[in-house]
Amino acid sequence: MRRVLVEPMLSCPALRLQRIFLLMASKPQRLHQWSTLQSSAKRARAMATEAESSLKDAFGKYADYLNNLNDKRERVVKASRDITMSSKKVIFQVHRMSKYNKEEVLEKAEKDLAAVTNQYVSRLVKELQGSDFWKLRRAYSPGVVTQSSLPFALCMRKSLPTIFSRLQVQEYVEAATLCKFCKTGTLLNLDEMNATLFPLSDPSQEPLQINVLDYLLGLADLTGELMRLAIGRISDGELEYAEKICKFVREIHRKLTLVVPLMDDSDDMKKKMDTMLQSVMKIENSNALLCLTVGCMLLSFT
Repeated sequence: MRRVLVEPMLSCPALRLQRIFLLMASKPQRLHQWSTLQSSAKRARAMATEAESSLKDAFGKYADYLNNLNDKRERVVKASRDITMSSKKVIFQVHRMSKYNKEEVLEKAEKDLAAVTNQYVSRLVKELQGSDFWKLRRAYSPGVVTQSSLPFALCMRKSLPTIFSRLQVQEYVEAATLCKFCKTGTLLNLDEMNATLFPLSDPSQEPLQINVLDYLLGLADLTGELMRLAIGRISDGELEYAEKICKFVREIHRKLTLVVPLMDDSDDMKKKMDTMLQSVMKIENSNALLCLTVGCMLLSFT
């Protein structure tokens, strides 16, 4: 009977030694040692159960954290796509402008842009505000950059993480600056654009903003939209407005030409500078061609 009771304990070497001492001891000692052996086994089982419970609790917390992170990632992806698509719609709306419906079209475009900011950008800011946004960078950015990508002298404020991918920033900057130029003939600068994002952030935390590099990349893309707008105005006979656009694009190209050589990460910008120069040439060539055509027609009537 003693062997049957002790045999299940043999999995541990220490318990195996205790069994040997138990068989060698006298009867009173055997009873005392047997009770000690049972209490040791109970403590071992209790410790194992407690460790298993703690491990399950830890894995349960990690599972909840990962599930919440994945849910947030999906919401960030959707908000990012909505920003890109809605910004494109604003740009398409501006291109419907003519000299007969300018105020109506621009009013509609400004309302759509405000909706992009208040609905989609605000949603993205709230998702990333106060969180480890860098863990979600693949969801909203294929290559997140900070203002440290530029020399310190070019940083207009302390380095802050960007809240969009470059693609989304470009579309958003294009839409905002295009509306501003068509309405006032001036450029929407970075401070003015980021000022619209301040109310979307929690005042108690550091705000998320568009950085300098993404703003410049968006400006480079703006020139392509202005080129299309200028050619459309030339076809409608608005030569003065097309010339105004040409001067504006030429000035942007001239100033960015001074900045690009100072940029560390300027591969994208160098490509865009070539495209920008082509846009300026297309506007000038279209304007010159129309002037020559009109001049030849006038000469033919004289």
